[in-house]
Amino acid sequence: MNSEKFAGILGAIVAIAVLAIAIAYGPIGQFGKSQKPVQKTEQRAQPVSPAPRGPVIREVPQ
Repeated sequence: MNSEKFAGILGAIVAIAVLAIAIAYGPIGQFGKSQKPVQKTEQRAQPVSPAPRGPVIREVPQ
């Protein structure tokens, strides 16, 4: 068996292993499928009151 034939066989084995892993973990494999999409419930925004800005002076002493 010469080295070129051995390298071809070894390359084919590596290519098959890489393709098998790509199929298993890729988008068409079992692990690549995402779970069912979660339905997002829309929450109505509560009106936000303005933040207090400090003491309110209603009467100015004279």
